This record gives sequence, C-alpha cells and structure tokens, in this order.
Amino acid sequence: MINSLKERAEKFYSMHTTEGCFLMPNAWDIGSAKMLVAAGFETIGTTSAGIAFSLGRPDNVFCSEDARLNRDEMIAEISLITHSVSVPVNADLEAGFGTEPEDVSQTIKFAMQAGAVGGNIEDYSGNPSSPLYSLELSIERLKAARREIDSSGVPFVLIGRTDEMNAGHSNLNHAIKRANLYREAGADCLFVPGVSDRTTVATLVKEISGPINVVMGLSGSDVSFKELAGLGVRRVSIGGSLARSIYYNIRQAAEEMYNRGTFTYASNQIPQNELNEIFERKF
Repeated sequence: MINSLKERAEKFYSMHTTEGCFLMPNAWDIGSAKMLVAAGFETIGTTSAGIAFSLGRPDNVFCSEDARLNRDEMIAEISLITHSVSVPVNADLEAGFGTEPEDVSQTIKFAMQAGAVGGNIEDYSGNPSSPLYSLELSIERLKAARREIDSSGVPFVLIGRTDEMNAGHSNLNHAIKRANLYREAGADCLFVPGVSDRTTVATLVKEISGPINVVMGLSGSDVSFKELAGLGVRRVSIGGSLARSIYYNIRQAAEEMYNRGTFTYASNQIPQNELNEIFERKF
C-alpha cells in the first residue's frame, strides 16, 4: 500500500515514462473507486461527468453556468476519492475552472492539496461560438500549470487535452499541432478525445511527440486494450462511460418496475456480504 502523496506521484509519473500501456478507469465516488481498486487496478482517474451525475447535476461542458459544479465542489469530491484509496488518482479538472492562466495554476494547486497526482487540463472554452481557447492562451494556461507543479516539488502528471476533434472542427492536423505545442508547454501526457479507431490512433502515436491517452467507451469501438497497447498508446481511460452504464441500468430497472411491475433486474446484483467486504477493506 502506498501512503504518501509523493510516493503515489512518483509511481504515477513512472507509469507515463516507462515502456508499456496501462488502463486507468474513471471513478465518480468512493464506492466506485473502491470497486475499481478491488478489481485490481493500480491507478484510477476521476470523471467530472460522473461526479456531476452522482450529485444530480449535469456535466459542466454541456449545461448552463448556474447548473455547473464549481471548483470547490469538484475538488471536494476529488478529495473524497483520493483519500478512500491508496493508489494514484488522476483528476479530471476540466478546463481548469477559469479562463486565465492564474485560474489554472490555482486549480492544479488545489488538486494536489486534495491528493491527486495527475490532472487533465482541456482547451474547451464552453463558448459555442468559439469552442476552443485560442492556441496562445491554451499554451499559457499549461505553462502556468507547469510552473505550479515544478514549484511544488511533487511530480504531478500534467495532461494536456485538446478537444479539437469534439468541438465541431474535427481537424486531425490541428489537434496534432495543439498536442505537440502543449507538450512543449510542459504537458507530460497528451489527450485527444474523440479518437478511438485504429488508423487515427496510430497516426496520433506517430505524430505526437509524447505519451498519449486514448479514451474508450464513448462509442461502440471494438478496439481492445491489447490493440491500443500494440499501437503504442501509453494510457487508456474510459471517461464517464462506466458511470453512464450504471445509470442506464438504473433507468432500465426503474422502467421495468413502473411499466411492468416486475423485478427481473434483481437477478444481476452483487451479494450484500461481498459489497460489505469490499467497502470495509482498506485499499
């Protein structure tokens, strides 16, 4: 069991700098975090969408500002997860909870204080008319995050995420350019969500000058973890897909009970004693 923040950070950093690929599923609360670690995963991430859903709130990227989780709320939930397990936890920090570079550096600081040892900073602005932050501002935001990390003395893993492929642009060359510039700005790992097919993933691995993360589960892609590893991907995450699958099952069960008055959903459940044992254990 790894206890100190620095030990977890050093392990997580090494996972991004050594050869091979690792799978990092995303949790949204203490229960899901413990379930994933109990299954054997040596590191997990958080999902901002899953956290929002667990609080009965919409995902920040797709909702009005007054419905969004603010930074304090998100950091509090991240802290609950990081302190429930001893494995390294990567935090989904969305766009850094603010436009300016100073906002991003503060978010990184708070994430480290909450126990996270890595974090994504995306360039999605949330503005439909201009969905991505300008390239210049995006670079400055990551540079500010890098300065905060370097001053901490903790090898926090900074992930530079570009939503070029999700923002209505779908220009792979632009995504690659942004990713490489984010690497130069100090990102340890690069993330281009919206790409999961073999050919495009292979192109990203070839053209991006740093470790890349590929998110799976957002669509029906049949590409396996083994195939992604073979293509040279360093890290695989699943975003909010596991959380959404749980809510799918809840809706299916609710509709069955309401519309049919039956309870066949209950044929697939984990026994009470098994859950008790998992949630009582120290991870």
